Amino acid sequence: MPEVSLLARVPLFSQLPGVALDQLAAQLQPRRYARGDAIFYRGDPGTSLYIVQEGRVKLGLTSAEGREAILDLIGPGEVFGELALLDGEPRSADAITTEPSRLLLLHRDEFVRFLLERPQLAIDLLGILSRRLRRGAELLQDAAFQDVPTRLARMILRLAKPSPEGTQAATPRLTQTDLAGLVGTTRETLNKWLGSARIRG
Repeated sequence: MPEVSLLARVPLFSQLPGVALDQLAAQLQPRRYARGDAIFYRGDPGTSLYIVQEGRVKLGLTSAEGREAILDLIGPGEVFGELALLDGEPRSADAITTEPSRLLLLHRDEFVRFLLERPQLAIDLLGILSRRLRRGAELLQDAAFQDVPTRLARMILRLAKPSPEGTQAATPRLTQTDLAGLVGTTRETLNKWLGSARIRG
């Protein structure tokens, strides 16, 4: 079952024994999404945890004027949607695919049962939530104290991943609008600074 091998690579579930991974994989429901599909919106009920099998998902907030701030970019092997499952509150952000994606859904009842039976899983989940909180604090600090070129450079470094050949780092394919949302600026301002960087080589 391919879901088992994926779960074994997900940090949240990687320490589970094989039997538990088999049980968990049997509860997962696959879903496919096209690029730009909404998985959920802020305020929706939180009924499922999501695991990214293929593709990428942005978590963000949109203002009444249509401005978007992207809180995080979730890729293969990562989970999202766990916060609403824990506190029972509505979703705190929008989740939109940035490329064709395949996700695995784990419903709240099954997720909570696994947490109650396996305390270490709850501790690992706290680690994920802590990293998200730190990420939010970094975004706030950058928005308050760093200029756009610095925020752009820091974001590109954060997104860069080594290529399969290990020769150079590459970033996910993003639209300028999405990159601007991650940096916390407008598309026009981002375009200006990208042009400046290109001129400087």
